[in-house]
Amino acid sequence: MELSRELLSLLQQKRMPKHSPILVRIFKEESELEVWKQDVTGHFQLLKVYPICRWSGDLGPKLHEGDRQAPEGFYTITSQLMNPNSNYYLAINTGFPNSFDRANDRDGTFLMVHGDCWSSGCYAMTDEQIGEIYSLARDALLGSQPSFQIQAYPFRLTPANLARHRTNPNMDFWKMLKIGNDHFEATRLEPKVAVCDRRYVFDPYQPSNLSQPLVFDPTGKCPAFVVNPKIARPALEKQHADEVEYEQLVKENVSVAPIYSGLDGGMNEVFLARLPGRIIPLAMVLTNGAELPQLPPVPWTDNDGSLANKFFGALPKSASQRFVASD
Repeated sequence: MELSRELLSLLQQKRMPKHSPILVRIFKEESELEVWKQDVTGHFQLLKVYPICRWSGDLGPKLHEGDRQAPEGFYTITSQLMNPNSNYYLAINTGFPNSFDRANDRDGTFLMVHGDCWSSGCYAMTDEQIGEIYSLARDALLGSQPSFQIQAYPFRLTPANLARHRTNPNMDFWKMLKIGNDHFEATRLEPKVAVCDRRYVFDPYQPSNLSQPLVFDPTGKCPAFVVNPKIARPALEKQHADEVEYEQLVKENVSVAPIYSGLDGGMNEVFLARLPGRIIPLAMVLTNGAELPQLPPVPWTDNDGSLANKFFGALPKSASQRFVASD
């Protein structure tokens, strides 16, 4: 499928070469998927926002096969994960479980961004939407970009949203994701992602006093690393400003969102009237009427005095194969 004349015109207006890299961001609560694309300056700019037709589960990461959770985290998409012959029109496999998921004993298969507006652990778009997203990804992979990044979040990680969800047991996990989010939003550069000590680390850089290359073991102790000041400085400034706003909102005792919605996922409001009855109680679709899964926070805070921790300061705890989408 080729890009439409309208989309090619938009690329030209935004000074984005057709084959320049892309980056995808997904927000569950808002039911939106963003496609960002690199412009001629080398930075990513927002190209287009797509309303998500359907996602399943609830806010929070995917833990195990069968929980119907759509994944959250940072995923690297290569051409091998692009499926033009999907049962759901076209599909992009997120690659779940990634090294972070495996290090935390999470499992599941074939978690996709696909068409057909039907989801069992996936992010489902309309066929027209996935055709456009798939084409943008294909063109980027045909360029100099061997892969592109999907960042999947529970919601936009603003101070207001974090304050609303402050009692959620996944908050530590979401605060970890926010570090990568802040790196991207502060610089408009794709964050480099590594995993060690069962947690994500972002934009790690080898200290000048160490000659050995950095090696990251997803389940082992994190090596000493620093972050390029050109990335760390604006990211830390954003983090500090967000923390001040968050603390003020908590002080004002803003209302708290329920930990579980009780519903099986969601869809963007533009589809609700068009497709009634697609959102049903989650308990009805879980095996044997099981109770809603408890989602404990994933420990990730590094308080061991490593060089990385000293840099940032102590962080508070708080192919042509026909794939069938799975849950």
